[in-house]
Amino acid sequence: MKRWMRRAVLAMTLLCSAAIAAPGPDETATQIMRHAGDHRLVVLGEYHGTAETPLLVADLMERYSRNTAAVRLALELPMSENVALARYLRSDGGADAREKLRTSPFWVVKDDQHDGRRSRDMLALIEAVRVLRAQGRDVGVAGYDTETGASTSSDQRDAAMATHLRQQFNALPADARMLVLTGNVHAMRTRSADAPPEMQKTMAAYLLDLPLYSVRLEALRGHFWACFQPCRAVPLIERPPRAAKEDTDADRQYDLLIWMPALSVATLTDR
Repeated sequence: MKRWMRRAVLAMTLLCSAAIAAPGPDETATQIMRHAGDHRLVVLGEYHGTAETPLLVADLMERYSRNTAAVRLALELPMSENVALARYLRSDGGADAREKLRTSPFWVVKDDQHDGRRSRDMLALIEAVRVLRAQGRDVGVAGYDTETGASTSSDQRDAAMATHLRQQFNALPADARMLVLTGNVHAMRTRSADAPPEMQKTMAAYLLDLPLYSVRLEALRGHFWACFQPCRAVPLIERPPRAAKEDTDADRQYDLLIWMPALSVATLTDR
């Protein structure tokens, strides 16, 4: 548990520093908020299994929830995890509560079964949301994915996830915002040319009638965790510094492409 606790402390250190220090002009969260503007459904397309992205999302949750603003975080977790997530948010975050959260069926996987969504860094993100809620912020977190191992095609899964997100978004107060963390393919407004034939539409493409803003989270260097038979750390192509790129073309895949400085592999959840 010690590593999990260190990650949670790190996430909260970020939240505290964000609350007392003015963000730098090139900071990733600042750029996302500036470009997303008043959009109430901000979809973040990530590389799964990194340490930095959960910290970025924790930062965004803290900033967006200031001044009594209502913010909900949607994670690529099965809907069956929502009872455990709600219970944890109501808890004191103690050892018993953490153990109940991380030993639910979704989190208990081993070795090559990890697809990057299960990490102590993600658990620390959930803890960061719990602390914000305990401080009186109007925040919450829920999953929107289908069940692990469900026999569905890529298109069926994306359609189901979009349906779950639509239901959760429609249940929000009129002025609330939702942050959605998902794989970068699900976040595409239009499918890529090399997408599998059965994928007619991506998750985000089913939601374009909503106030959606899609962000692709890239990085200049580093690694992420992915299942390319077998699951392993995958290196990114190293690139020189570059500015965020906004796209307004009708057939765009993302509204914003943003480059984080670096990514590193998250700490996986098996003991």
